[in-house]
Amino acid sequence: MPEAPLALILICFAAFFTFGMTGFGSALIAMPLLVPMLGVKVAAPLVALCGVGAEVVLIFRYRKEIRLGAIWRLALASGLAIPIGLLAARYLDQRLVMHILGIVVTFYGAYGLLNLPLPRLENQKWAFPFGFLSGMLSGAYNTGGPPAVIYGTMSRWSPTEFKTNLQGMFLVNSSIVLTSHTLSGNITTSVLTDFVIALPGVLLGLWLGMRIEKQVPPLLFRRIVLALLVVIGLRLLFTA
Repeated sequence: MPEAPLALILICFAAFFTFGMTGFGSALIAMPLLVPMLGVKVAAPLVALCGVGAEVVLIFRYRKEIRLGAIWRLALASGLAIPIGLLAARYLDQRLVMHILGIVVTFYGAYGLLNLPLPRLENQKWAFPFGFLSGMLSGAYNTGGPPAVIYGTMSRWSPTEFKTNLQGMFLVNSSIVLTSHTLSGNITTSVLTDFVIALPGVLLGLWLGMRIEKQVPPLLFRRIVLALLVVIGLRLLFTA
């Protein structure tokens, strides 16, 4: 059990409020805050466990809007790339990879916020390279969200499509990661205890994020996503 259960609840609330509103970002918010408090051996499987549950909730909540044709390529490419990412992590310089990713994500988000023209992806085959890169980063460094988010914004998905479609790919990634944690014996009594403690924060944050998202116009939602990409990109640049 963490020394500060309230801090655990508040961190998970903030992470999954963001997730409920935008459909991504929970791990990138929660991990830097939870690792110093719980240690990576507890924080990583805990965030994976919370993430799978939240992704299932979003998929069920927006099940009528899900577009299988838009996500199967992302999910397939991502799932195939995760083992490659796990292997590549042994040979790649993590700081260099995170800095390159941070530069790309920050530039993309800032470019969009400045209302400069962004390319629109008409051909759904672009999902394969974006999904593959996402899976590689998920397997190597648990940072697979940004490539999929960029693909979604360049495909001009509506807010609901954006949130729902991403979860199909994220669920594949998270399930593979969670299975790896389970087979490795990382889902311990401590992790399960912390999960029970964190659950009220996860559920309340997720519910409130989904409620607020309904009130956000599509254009404002897109700008929120772009701004969050800038924040994530800067975090990758300066904390990696």
